[in-house]
Amino acid sequence: MPDQQPERDGPTYPAPIMALREELRRRQFWRAVLAETLGSLIFVSAVLGSSVPGPNGASPGPLYPALAGGMVAVSLGHCFGEMSGAQVNPAVTLAFLATRRLDLLRAVAYILAQCLGATLGTGILYLALPLKSSAECYVNKVSSEGNAGQALGMEALATFQLVFTIFSVEEQRRREGSEPGNLAIGFSLSAGILTAGLFSGGSMNPARSLGPAIITGIWEHHWVYWIGPVLGAILAGVSHEFFFVASASRQKLVACLTCKDIEIVETASVSRSSLSTITQTAMRAKQAHKHDHH
Repeated sequence: MPDQQPERDGPTYPAPIMALREELRRRQFWRAVLAETLGSLIFVSAVLGSSVPGPNGASPGPLYPALAGGMVAVSLGHCFGEMSGAQVNPAVTLAFLATRRLDLLRAVAYILAQCLGATLGTGILYLALPLKSSAECYVNKVSSEGNAGQALGMEALATFQLVFTIFSVEEQRRREGSEPGNLAIGFSLSAGILTAGLFSGGSMNPARSLGPAIITGIWEHHWVYWIGPVLGAILAGVSHEFFFVASASRQKLVACLTCKDIEIVETASVSRSSLSTITQTAMRAKQAHKHDHH
């Protein structure tokens, strides 16, 4: 009798591809992507709607967009924070990717969703405008009194303080679990728009600049609103995670750069920090007891 060949269930795939297929089948993944799309649409439409000139053509300045951006950031944190983190900003997503708080698949999906939502939000407002010429106010522009280099620096600086606040809030959430921190993020966003508004428009969000550029066709100095926010966001994320947070250590930075398991190193660093704190507390109590005895 000829040898019987074992039956095959189907083609086998490498482990990374299998993990990718499993992630794409998860309902939570697509719900998070939809949350980023809808969140970006709401955020961009709110910020752009607040920047439309008044009845006499007077510009509202950076105050109205700053208030609108901060308020909508707080509300989006409550609405979509548990689903996707309510990032609604490619610069924030890239900062989480650089510090390995987010995997590559989700980062790419989130950025595409954010850009799509921003474009849809801009398009809806453009169709609702009675005067299409007013759509130019949507586009972030370099100040006529400055240059692209100054605008780039202000975008990087404003985004740095925003993303550093976001990482600090996320760290506090992991430690305490009950502190929402959405107000801190909203205030930080408003402060950034007010700080950089007169120099660059205070974008701090590449998707917020991309949507109006696609709809209006105005691409002047558009590179400023990608390089500046992304540079500031990555610097903020890396400095917070590897220099300022309680679990920061050289081993953690090396693990990130060598693509090793960063959570094990982070847990060990926190454990050593907690043990050191307990030891110091015990020594202080012992010294106080001896002092009282004398």
